[in-house]
Amino acid sequence: MANKLKDAWKAGKKTVNGWLAFPTAFSAEVMASLGFDSLTVDLQHGVQDYQSAVACFQGMQGQGPAASPTAMARVPWNEPGIIGKLLDAGAQGLICPMVNTREQAEAFVAACRYPPHGTRSNGPIRAALYAEPGRYFYNANDEVLCLPMIETKEALDNLDAILDVPGVDGIYIGPSDLGISLGILPPIMDREEPEMLRTYERLVRAATDKGLAIGIHCTTGAYVKRMHGMGFTFGTMGSDMTNMVIGAKAQMAALKG
Repeated sequence: MANKLKDAWKAGKKTVNGWLAFPTAFSAEVMASLGFDSLTVDLQHGVQDYQSAVACFQGMQGQGPAASPTAMARVPWNEPGIIGKLLDAGAQGLICPMVNTREQAEAFVAACRYPPHGTRSNGPIRAALYAEPGRYFYNANDEVLCLPMIETKEALDNLDAILDVPGVDGIYIGPSDLGISLGILPPIMDREEPEMLRTYERLVRAATDKGLAIGIHCTTGAYVKRMHGMGFTFGTMGSDMTNMVIGAKAQMAALKG
């Protein structure tokens, strides 16, 4: 059950993440065919629940083990019940919103790791299918990605403490909430404000100095490419919903123009 995303980062590769807001395996299957390195099921702001997340993980596997993207999820909150269930369902990495302190980062990591490194309960009912028979438990602590979100001023103030938590593999930046917390409006994704860009540079330096990955939520491929150039390890290129809207708007404009 080697985590291809983790391996890519270790090799110095920049990756692109897709985002799944629609609660359907078909959307996941289509997105998986487009070349994303990973796909993240959004249980925080997407219209997803546990059952639809399982279906999306199944849809992602249609490309076969070699071509399928790494299955990820964003949990609705830092709560061990849903964290454990999504890992048992087959998530190979989790993004956790609103991690603002070292203690919250430690709680997130503990929920993702089996003892002695955490408190995760053993029962990988679907995740075990990704590993050799009987081997999931022995590899999961090394392969599951833990990515706390940095999206508040409080998290920025505690950044070094969060990055120093053993088991944190990287951080994920939420531009909209981070802007709100810093008093920079409107709440949008592809930011151009000098203060936000300086904050991104600080975050990249901090993560890179610790040897950790850093990702950011974007809308367009052009902005992902720009963030790669700034030093981000990976970027999310919109969601199934936003890409559908952007594509439909462009075609409608061409039709009416």
